[in-house]
Amino acid sequence: MKNTLVLGLGGTVDYEIAWDSTVIEELISEFAISSAELSTSITIGSERDLLLTLLAFLQDGVGGERFVASSDIVESFAARFGRRLTLGGTCVRAAIAMQAVGVPSTLHLVSIDDTVRRLLPAGVDYICSATDDSTDPHLIVQFREGERITRGDIDLQAPHSNRVIYTNDPPNRELLLSEELGAVLADAEVFMISGFNSIQEPEVMEQRLESLKTHMKQLPASAVVFYEDAGFHVPVLSQQVRNALVGEVDVYSMNEDEMQAYVGRSLDLLDAGDMCAALAELHRAIPAATLVVHTKYWSLAYGQRASSFEAGLRGGITMASTRYVHGDGFDETDYDAVANLGANQAGADFAETINNKLGELVHCLPALALEVEHPTTIGLGDTFVGGFVAALHRS
Repeated sequence: MKNTLVLGLGGTVDYEIAWDSTVIEELISEFAISSAELSTSITIGSERDLLLTLLAFLQDGVGGERFVASSDIVESFAARFGRRLTLGGTCVRAAIAMQAVGVPSTLHLVSIDDTVRRLLPAGVDYICSATDDSTDPHLIVQFREGERITRGDIDLQAPHSNRVIYTNDPPNRELLLSEELGAVLADAEVFMISGFNSIQEPEVMEQRLESLKTHMKQLPASAVVFYEDAGFHVPVLSQQVRNALVGEVDVYSMNEDEMQAYVGRSLDLLDAGDMCAALAELHRAIPAATLVVHTKYWSLAYGQRASSFEAGLRGGITMASTRYVHGDGFDETDYDAVANLGANQAGADFAETINNKLGELVHCLPALALEVEHPTTIGLGDTFVGGFVAALHRS
């Protein structure tokens, strides 16, 4: 393996379903759902439970990831809609985005099947801890801003475009590491870590973290270690990961939903004063060398050497924006064209204000101004990571 950009720790096969308000409204009637039942936090043991959470996410216009009791629930719900088969997982989507602009990488996977072998692009190498093929699809539902659902006493309209992920995936829940990982890391320029959010037992988490740190001892001293956070299926386990990795990584990254979960409240993403306070709280909870937060309006680095990650931030914003506009199948020409778009004005005003307020402690860049009738909301955070890593490599 000669690729110096190593991305882990697990990938997925995804069912991306096409939003259909008529089907959703019919299911509300079939399952006799009322507005008082809607919640993003209930245990998902049936299709009815899944729909309750999905409607709650739609109502708030936020995204998330939730564990379901059985893959059969995913299969049954997905069968009600039009769908397409894609590859997911932060590391996989990041690698695919990087390859689209000519930057190769090596993946660490925990499961494999013929779909993965067929859909991974040339130039993306992989190692895998699995000894047998398996398929445990993830359900991904994206909705556009303005989507409306009306049935019974339910009348919802999405305030923002977003996506929700539903999964029951034993290989990613176990997250076994390949014995080859350390050797691959020995020549790494960047190591991107994600996937711990799927683990559900503290003992398993402890074993995997210790194993990972052993493999990481082979990293060159010059390597950049980037951790991308995600919605934990068992939220309390995120503390275990923070305790183990906060001193091992150079960049600890997350999206706006994850940041708000850590500070325990909704944030006005365009209120610089509110965000200054929230970033200080976040850094107390996660005292990493550099925090990265990526949102729909802006992305920023906070902490040590914040300004040194400008290329990564710009690359992440550009790559995620290119996917938002073009969906799957974009190329370097699309990327270069999007890179030349102007800034989102609200994001630009926020970035100027917070940069002035916090000085060298923060480096914030605005998102781009994007007007798209049918945006892609799936995989934007993953694609941001790919753009960030690719830009680190190129800079």
